[in-house]
Amino acid sequence: MAMPETLDGEFDYIVVGAGSAGCVVANRLSADANNRVLLLEAGGQDDWMWFHIPVGYLFAIGNPRSDWMFETEPEPGLNGRALKYPRGKVIGGSSAINAMISMRGQAADYDHWRQLGLTGWGWDDVLPVFRRLDDHFLGDTEHHGAGGEWRVEQPRVRWAVLDAIARAANQMGVPATPDFNTGDNAGVGSFHVNQKRGLRWSAARGFLKPALRRPNLRLETGVLVERVLFEDRRAAGVRFTRHGRTFKARTRGEVILCAGAVGTPHILQLSGIGPADWLNGNGVPVLLDRKGVGRNLQDHLQQRAIYKVQGVKTLNETYHSLVGRALMGAEYALRRTGPLTMAPSQLGIFTTSSPEHERPNIQFHIQPLSLDRFGEPLHRFSAVTVAACNLRPTSRGTIRLRSADPAAPPMIAPNYLATEEDRRVAADAIRVTRRLMSQPALQPFHPVEYLPGPAVGNDDASLARAAGEIGTTIFHPIGTAKMGLPSDPYAVVDERLRLIGLRGLRVIDASVMPTITSGNTNTPTIMIADKGARMVLQDR
Repeated sequence: MAMPETLDGEFDYIVVGAGSAGCVVANRLSADANNRVLLLEAGGQDDWMWFHIPVGYLFAIGNPRSDWMFETEPEPGLNGRALKYPRGKVIGGSSAINAMISMRGQAADYDHWRQLGLTGWGWDDVLPVFRRLDDHFLGDTEHHGAGGEWRVEQPRVRWAVLDAIARAANQMGVPATPDFNTGDNAGVGSFHVNQKRGLRWSAARGFLKPALRRPNLRLETGVLVERVLFEDRRAAGVRFTRHGRTFKARTRGEVILCAGAVGTPHILQLSGIGPADWLNGNGVPVLLDRKGVGRNLQDHLQQRAIYKVQGVKTLNETYHSLVGRALMGAEYALRRTGPLTMAPSQLGIFTTSSPEHERPNIQFHIQPLSLDRFGEPLHRFSAVTVAACNLRPTSRGTIRLRSADPAAPPMIAPNYLATEEDRRVAADAIRVTRRLMSQPALQPFHPVEYLPGPAVGNDDASLARAAGEIGTTIFHPIGTAKMGLPSDPYAVVDERLRLIGLRGLRVIDASVMPTITSGNTNTPTIMIADKGARMVLQDR
């Protein structure tokens, strides 16, 4: 094997991954001109228009230009189906192709982390971080901030059919809410979005690009990190390949993994950190037997129910009309409004699947469109998608290295619907969906269930089986290098995000969440990155 070339000099910090977390971490660490920071990104630049026009997610997800095109293993809980598992292949990571929904979760999520012994991670601890990051259209309020880098705006398009579904939710007993981000997200309302004047606001736009003007921050794209390098059980650098050449970079400070809930545990395992039996089985020498690396995978599984409607406009018919497309393009070009500014979901509902739940445990993402799966054309009939997900699943999956070859994608096994509780919540969520769509507010549009279909009975067994047929990821993997106390054999990092058992190595991304937040996970990841970077600087 050829000797790797060494990048010039030593860096104070090497950040692996320029996704949502890595962009924030690189920004914060390089703010001090005395810190020399290297940021390594496996994807490329965001130089494609569909990274910026919001509706571009329809073209970015499932496209090898912008998506790593991962797939899960066949899932027993999904009746043997394997799912596409989108992850952003670009600076900004998945924030460049995601739903743009600004969602913090519930205060109780973070208070639960604190109750696990993770000091500094309760709601009262993280709310100031969220507010500090905000550049919110509501301004500086009790719950939001102004002037931060994370832009949040109102949606710039409305649909009559979504207004009717909101009224149906009210008729079902779900109150209207103007803001899901106060710590209690119960209610129905429009999602706030990470956009600025009709353009996607990714982590690269908000945090990375302004920082790249600093001479002490170096970004390398198209990089495959092979492993972290160690000296006396201290992270001393990384080895990576780029355009067929092998390099190593050295640090006198820390290596910080920000490669996400899929990439981070994979790099750790390639570096000899993880369950010993997994590593030995792939010929990787064991540096640290840490059972939790790659375990504790959690994700929000959504049941994508589809209802045909009549007498009301949806995106389906506009998408298939040349005139409709031209009008959408003109509206966007002239006013930066209309369907091209759409997030995948515009209307949200947070409620309970059954009475025993004290706080919302299901979230609806409601869309004025339908399709078989992302990356495929919209249906030719008028329809809405009413997707319900279990906010706090009890099933746990794994991310495992497939081989010692760093270029081989990892084995992703979310283990959806593996517990009786998750199957019960999935069945109840379909019942709630049916109740919602049968409310008087929607009867003028004659909704007809297309998926899972009227032939599916309302009993537990039939609905759980249907959930396995129509269930799909909502792209929120977390937890595969979780925070925990040193006494927890499955903890990977401590409350300051330091790798337990080694020096000079931290994880700062969604993989450190011990349990999933009750909503979309991108904004919590941004918060973790800001808080984690400040910990690095404090501990220096």
